[in-house]
Amino acid sequence: MDLSETQQAILALIAERIEAEGMPPSQAEIARAFGFSGVRAAQYHLDALEVAGAIERVPGRARGIRLLRAPEAAQRELPLPAAANGDVLELPVLGQVAAGMPIGAGADEFGGADQMVLMDRTFFSPAPDYLLKVKGDSMRDEGIFDGDLIGVHRTADARSGQIVIARVGDEITVKLLKIGKDRIRLLPRNPDYSPIDVMPDQDFAIEGLYCGLVRPNR
Repeated sequence: MDLSETQQAILALIAERIEAEGMPPSQAEIARAFGFSGVRAAQYHLDALEVAGAIERVPGRARGIRLLRAPEAAQRELPLPAAANGDVLELPVLGQVAAGMPIGAGADEFGGADQMVLMDRTFFSPAPDYLLKVKGDSMRDEGIFDGDLIGVHRTADARSGQIVIARVGDEITVKLLKIGKDRIRLLPRNPDYSPIDVMPDQDFAIEGLYCGLVRPNR
Protein backbone atom coordinates (compact mmCIF):
# COMPACT_ATOMS: atom_id res chain seq x y z
CA MET A 1 0.00 0.00 0.00
CA ASP A 2 1.40 3.37 -1.04
CA LEU A 3 1.50 6.11 1.57
CA SER A 4 0.33 9.65 0.94
CA GLU A 5 2.77 12.53 1.45
CA THR A 6 1.04 13.36 4.73
CA GLN A 7 1.37 9.76 5.94
CA GLN A 8 5.03 9.71 4.93
CA ALA A 9 5.55 12.93 6.88
CA ILE A 10 3.76 11.50 9.95
CA LEU A 11 5.95 8.41 9.74
CA ALA A 12 9.04 10.63 9.68
CA LEU A 13 7.73 12.61 12.67
CA ILE A 14 7.19 9.39 14.64
CA ALA A 15 10.73 8.25 13.87
CA GLU A 16 12.20 11.63 14.82
CA ARG A 17 10.35 11.75 18.15
CA ILE A 18 11.32 8.20 19.07
CA GLU A 19 14.97 8.93 18.27
CA ALA A 20 15.03 12.30 20.06
CA GLU A 21 12.78 11.58 23.06
CA GLY A 22 12.48 7.80 23.33
CA MET A 23 8.72 7.91 22.75
CA PRO A 24 6.37 8.53 19.81
CA PRO A 25 4.12 11.59 19.61
CA SER A 26 0.55 11.41 20.88
CA GLN A 27 -2.38 11.67 18.47
CA ALA A 28 -3.03 15.18 19.79
CA GLU A 29 0.57 16.18 19.04
CA ILE A 30 0.35 14.75 15.52
CA ALA A 31 -2.88 16.68 14.94
CA ARG A 32 -1.27 19.93 16.09
CA ALA A 33 1.93 19.37 14.13
CA PHE A 34 -0.01 18.96 10.87
CA GLY A 35 -2.73 21.52 11.51
CA PHE A 36 -5.56 18.98 11.77
CA SER A 37 -8.75 20.28 13.38
CA GLY A 38 -8.91 17.27 15.70
CA VAL A 39 -7.44 13.87 16.51
CA ARG A 40 -9.75 11.98 14.16
CA ALA A 41 -7.65 12.99 11.17
CA ALA A 42 -4.53 11.80 12.99
CA GLN A 43 -6.28 8.51 13.79
CA TYR A 44 -7.20 8.07 10.11
CA HIS A 45 -3.59 8.46 8.97
CA LEU A 46 -2.30 6.20 11.76
CA ASP A 47 -4.83 3.56 10.67
CA ALA A 48 -3.46 3.82 7.13
CA LEU A 49 0.12 3.50 8.37
CA GLU A 50 -0.81 0.41 10.38
CA VAL A 51 -2.59 -1.20 7.41
CA ALA A 52 0.49 -0.49 5.29
CA GLY A 53 2.69 -2.27 7.86
CA ALA A 54 4.66 0.88 8.68
CA ILE A 55 3.66 0.99 12.34
CA GLU A 56 2.04 -1.18 14.99
CA ARG A 57 -0.20 0.23 17.70
CA VAL A 58 -0.45 -1.16 21.21
CA PRO A 59 -4.05 -1.14 22.52
CA GLY A 60 -4.71 0.80 25.70
CA ARG A 61 -1.58 2.95 25.54
CA ALA A 62 -1.78 6.67 24.75
CA ARG A 63 1.59 6.60 22.95
CA GLY A 64 1.53 2.94 21.95
CA ILE A 65 3.06 3.28 18.49
CA ARG A 66 5.86 0.97 17.35
CA LEU A 67 7.78 1.85 14.23
CA LEU A 68 8.07 -1.09 11.81
CA ARG A 69 9.31 0.68 8.68
CA ALA A 70 12.19 3.12 8.41
CA PRO A 71 10.97 6.43 6.95
CA GLU A 72 13.84 7.14 4.52
CA ALA A 73 11.45 7.54 1.60
CA ALA A 74 9.28 9.84 3.63
CA GLN A 75 12.22 12.05 4.49
CA ARG A 76 13.01 12.59 0.82
CA GLU A 77 9.46 13.80 0.24
CA LEU A 78 9.39 16.25 3.12
CA PRO A 79 9.67 20.01 2.56
CA LEU A 80 12.98 21.73 3.17
CA PRO A 81 13.74 22.45 6.83
CA ALA A 82 12.50 25.74 8.21
CA ALA A 83 16.00 27.18 8.21
CA ALA A 84 16.21 26.54 4.46
CA ASN A 85 12.82 27.95 3.43
CA GLY A 86 12.78 30.92 5.78
CA ASP A 87 9.84 29.60 7.82
CA VAL A 88 11.48 30.37 11.15
CA LEU A 89 10.03 32.22 14.12
CA GLU A 90 12.16 34.01 16.70
CA LEU A 91 10.17 33.79 19.92
CA PRO A 92 10.76 35.05 23.45
CA VAL A 93 10.41 32.68 26.41
CA LEU A 94 8.49 34.76 28.94
CA GLY A 95 8.54 32.55 32.01
CA GLN A 96 6.51 29.65 33.36
CA VAL A 97 2.87 28.64 33.23
CA ALA A 98 1.33 26.07 35.52
CA ALA A 99 -0.14 22.84 34.23
CA GLY A 100 -1.23 21.94 37.73
CA MET A 101 -2.21 24.44 40.38
CA PRO A 102 -1.73 28.00 39.10
CA ILE A 103 1.57 29.63 39.89
CA GLY A 104 2.30 33.29 40.44
CA ALA A 105 3.08 35.41 37.39
CA GLY A 106 5.12 38.19 38.88
CA ALA A 107 7.04 40.88 37.11
CA ASP A 108 10.15 38.74 37.13
CA GLU A 109 8.32 36.20 34.93
CA PHE A 110 6.52 38.45 32.46
CA GLY A 111 8.54 41.65 32.67
CA GLY A 112 11.02 40.50 30.06
CA ALA A 113 12.10 37.54 28.00
CA ASP A 114 14.17 34.87 29.69
CA GLN A 115 15.64 33.99 26.30
CA MET A 116 14.96 34.12 22.57
CA VAL A 117 14.72 30.89 20.57
CA LEU A 118 14.34 30.04 16.89
CA MET A 119 11.37 27.77 16.18
CA ASP A 120 9.99 26.00 13.12
CA ARG A 121 6.71 27.69 12.14
CA THR A 122 5.17 24.32 11.24
CA PHE A 123 5.14 23.29 14.91
CA PHE A 124 2.37 25.80 15.62
CA SER A 125 -1.11 26.79 14.50
CA PRO A 126 -1.86 29.68 14.65
CA ALA A 127 1.50 31.45 14.82
CA PRO A 128 2.52 32.10 18.44
CA ASP A 129 3.62 35.42 19.84
CA TYR A 130 5.73 33.95 22.64
CA LEU A 131 6.62 30.76 24.51
CA LEU A 132 5.97 29.70 28.08
CA LYS A 133 7.63 26.86 29.95
CA VAL A 134 5.17 24.39 31.48
CA LYS A 135 5.40 23.50 35.15
CA GLY A 136 3.33 20.51 36.26
CA ASP A 137 1.45 17.64 34.61
CA SER A 138 -2.25 18.53 34.81
CA MET A 139 -2.46 18.69 30.98
CA ARG A 140 -0.67 15.40 30.33
CA ASP A 141 -3.63 13.81 28.49
CA GLU A 142 -3.31 16.59 25.89
CA GLY A 143 0.34 15.64 25.45
CA ILE A 144 1.56 18.67 27.44
CA PHE A 145 4.22 17.73 29.97
CA ASP A 146 6.36 19.38 32.62
CA GLY A 147 9.23 21.25 30.98
CA ASP A 148 7.57 21.63 27.56
CA LEU A 149 7.69 24.98 25.80
CA ILE A 150 4.20 25.92 24.65
CA GLY A 151 3.40 28.49 22.00
CA VAL A 152 0.91 31.19 22.95
CA HIS A 153 -1.10 33.21 20.45
CA ARG A 154 -1.91 36.45 22.24
CA THR A 155 -5.66 37.07 22.28
CA ALA A 156 -8.39 37.88 24.79
CA ASP A 157 -11.00 35.83 22.90
CA ALA A 158 -11.50 32.08 23.17
CA ARG A 159 -14.24 29.52 22.61
CA SER A 160 -15.39 26.85 24.98
CA GLY A 161 -13.33 23.72 24.36
CA GLN A 162 -10.10 25.51 23.48
CA ILE A 163 -6.89 25.24 25.51
CA VAL A 164 -6.10 28.65 26.90
CA ILE A 165 -3.57 30.48 28.99
CA ALA A 166 -5.72 32.20 31.59
CA ARG A 167 -5.18 34.65 34.43
CA VAL A 168 -7.21 34.25 37.62
CA GLY A 169 -6.28 37.07 39.94
CA ASP A 170 -2.50 37.18 39.88
CA GLU A 171 -2.15 33.55 38.81
CA ILE A 172 -1.46 32.19 35.32
CA THR A 173 -2.36 28.67 34.20
CA VAL A 174 -2.92 26.59 31.06
CA LYS A 175 -6.21 24.69 31.01
CA LEU A 176 -9.14 23.61 28.84
CA LEU A 177 -11.73 26.40 28.80
CA LYS A 178 -15.35 25.41 29.50
CA ILE A 179 -17.93 28.19 29.31
CA GLY A 180 -21.28 27.27 30.90
CA LYS A 181 -24.50 29.18 31.34
CA ASP A 182 -23.67 30.22 34.88
CA ARG A 183 -19.92 29.86 35.23
CA ILE A 184 -16.53 29.49 33.61
CA ARG A 185 -14.40 26.47 34.41
CA LEU A 186 -10.75 25.77 33.68
CA LEU A 187 -10.42 22.02 33.26
CA PRO A 188 -7.27 19.92 33.70
CA ARG A 189 -6.58 16.99 31.39
CA ASN A 190 -5.38 14.72 34.18
CA PRO A 191 -7.87 13.08 36.57
CA ASP A 192 -5.52 13.70 39.50
CA TYR A 193 -6.39 17.42 39.37
CA SER A 194 -9.61 19.30 40.10
CA PRO A 195 -11.21 21.91 37.84
CA ILE A 196 -10.79 25.59 38.65
CA ASP A 197 -14.14 27.38 38.98
CA VAL A 198 -13.95 31.08 38.16
CA MET A 199 -16.09 33.06 40.57
CA PRO A 200 -18.13 36.01 39.27
CA ASP A 201 -16.22 38.48 41.43
CA GLN A 202 -12.77 37.19 40.47
CA ASP A 203 -10.38 39.09 38.25
CA PHE A 204 -10.25 36.78 35.23
CA ALA A 205 -8.85 37.16 31.72
CA ILE A 206 -7.80 35.07 28.76
CA GLU A 207 -4.14 35.83 28.03
CA GLY A 208 -3.86 33.70 24.90
CA LEU A 209 -4.53 30.47 23.04
CA TYR A 210 -2.33 27.40 23.20
CA CYS A 211 -1.08 26.74 19.66
CA GLY A 212 1.48 23.93 19.90
CA LEU A 213 4.60 22.89 21.75
CA VAL A 214 8.19 21.80 21.52
CA ARG A 215 9.89 19.46 23.94
CA PRO A 216 13.46 20.45 24.83
CA ASN A 217 15.95 17.64 25.17
CA ARG A 218 15.88 16.53 28.79
